[in-house]
Amino acid sequence: QVQLVESGGGLVQAGGSLRLSCAASGDTFSISAMGWFRQTPGKEREFVAAMRWSHTGTRYADSVKGRFTISRDNAKNTVYLQMNSLKPEDTAVYYCAASNIPLVLGLDSSTKYKYWGQGTQVTVSS
Repeated sequence: QVQLVESGGGLVQAGGSLRLSCAASGDTFSISAMGWFRQTPGKEREFVAAMRWSHTGTRYADSVKGRFTISRDNAKNTVYLQMNSLKPEDTAVYYCAASNIPLVLGLDSSTKYKYWGQGTQVTVSS
């Protein structure tokens, strides 16, 4: 069992920045990849960014590439999402997710992730 807790969400003006954190606990040895997804009411969950835990490879959605950066602190079992140049369309509940299976393809697929946090609200005003 893995528990994920997101933090760092809030209300910011367009063009501002936020840094989200996701702290993992429990059977963290089983984590193979961690990622960020976001969701707004009436829409399906959207991939944002992800990385495999065993190396530094990262993947980003086209909509956030160049603005968002995913990083991690292995010692703290924590993954971060630095969000810069925020736009109103970035407004969503952001969820941290972790996979416990080897992932080569499918880092951007929510179905590949077994563990999910409760989400943190990000609101970007124009």
